[in-house]
Parts: sequence; C-alpha cells; structure tokens
Amino acid sequence: MATDRHDQLTEDLRAAERRLQAAQLAADADALDALLDDRLVFTGPDGRLYGKADDLELQRSGRQRLTRVAEEELTVLVTGATGVTWFLGTLAGAVDGQEFAARLRYTRTWVHADGGGWRLLAAHVSAVPGD
Repeated sequence: MATDRHDQLTEDLRAAERRLQAAQLAADADALDALLDDRLVFTGPDGRLYGKADDLELQRSGRQRLTRVAEEELTVLVTGATGVTWFLGTLAGAVDGQEFAARLRYTRTWVHADGGGWRLLAAHVSAVPGD
C-alpha cells in the first residue's frame, strides 16, 4: 500500500513538473502562481536569488517570453512529502528583449501537501556546456 502511494506521488510530481514547463512556455502566471510555493527561492543563471513575486512579475510583465522548452531528460525522486526533479533540456526565447537559446539543467525541490498537491519550493539552474 505504501508503495502505491509512493508511486502515485512520483507520477503526480512528474505531472507537476510538466505543468510547470507548459506554464513557463505559455507565460501563464496564474498556473505558475498555483505551482509555486510562497516561500520559493530560485537561484538564477546569474547566481542571484529570486522569489515567487519576481517570477510572477517576469511573466506578467512580458519581460520573458519563451518560444521553446524541450525536455531531453527528467528524473524524479520522492521521499515522504519532499520531491526533487532534475530537468535537462533546451530553452529559447527572450528576456528583456535579448534573445537566447541554451541547454540547461534545472534542479527543483518540491513539497507536497494533501489537498494542495506539489508546490515548487526551491530551484537552481545551470548552463550545460555543449558536447
């Protein structure tokens, strides 16, 4: 029975990660608002720390527009009410009018609440050098 719950939580987290990717691509701030924990801390590619309000403002203002989120690999780990996802893929778009395309690795830490589902608590992104 415990294995069934663990398997379900793992699949739910995989689905939450993919909803996050879709919301980023669509610049859907409302969907992101539902997925991001209010305590979110994101370490950006510039090494700075950002919060939930920063991420939502970036989407709502139109300062960031993604044209591509292509997942190459997704690893999911769940232990208790904590989950971690490792995304490897290519993102492209523009931030503040500057176009970019990059192969990136995101490490995301999620927390689960019964009735509330998975919410993103912490994330870190790193560029992946070309082959």
